[in-house]
Amino acid sequence: MRMGFILRLLILLIVCFAGMHLGRGLWQPIYVNLVGGKTTDEVLHKIEEPGLSRLGLTRDDVENMDHLTLIGIKDERLLELWVHSAEGQLLLKTYPFTAFSGALGPKLEEGDGQIPEGMYRIEYLNPNSSYHLSMKLNYPNAFDRAKGDLDGRDHLGFDIFIHGSNVTIGCIPIGDQAIEEVFYLVSKVGVEHVDVILAPFDMRKGERMLEVDEISWEAELYRAIDKVLQAF
Repeated sequence: MRMGFILRLLILLIVCFAGMHLGRGLWQPIYVNLVGGKTTDEVLHKIEEPGLSRLGLTRDDVENMDHLTLIGIKDERLLELWVHSAEGQLLLKTYPFTAFSGALGPKLEEGDGQIPEGMYRIEYLNPNSSYHLSMKLNYPNAFDRAKGDLDGRDHLGFDIFIHGSNVTIGCIPIGDQAIEEVFYLVSKVGVEHVDVILAPFDMRKGERMLEVDEISWEAELYRAIDKVLQAF
């Protein structure tokens, strides 16, 4: 019994040390597994009824959804929630950011406070977030890493989430009630069926140029974002 306690304590110390160097996205799931925490199913049971009511949906509506797209517009500080089904696609709801950090332009390095720009996926849902609930994005993605290699940037940053609460350094907070709604739908549709598009401004409203002094490839990035946004 004593040896088991010592082993768990040792593992916790290692996890905490790793947390200072590897980021919450790697160590927190291990920590929660060791010390216990809420499961996603427990959270869903609690938020399902109020979430459906606020969204004006039924369980059948959710069952008919086959894809979601989240579109973040940085200069307007808005997150759009699009649902896709056999009937087509629909802008279901728009959520204001509850905090913002950085400026327009992509995230380039750890600690720059920037919200990334580009096309991302959700890696996992975190029901034990320090910010109520959260969803981890796959930043840096392949494009980010390739451009980092091109520029000689090694420390691109990590742990970019969409989450609740009203504080942030490089993440997208939308408040506790909003994250419950998005978290619920993403969990039901499945993270593998969710796209995330993050743009500096709404390119659907017309052409607009943004030059980023630190890089030479912003036009390539913004052409790619513009192309996918035109479908919405």
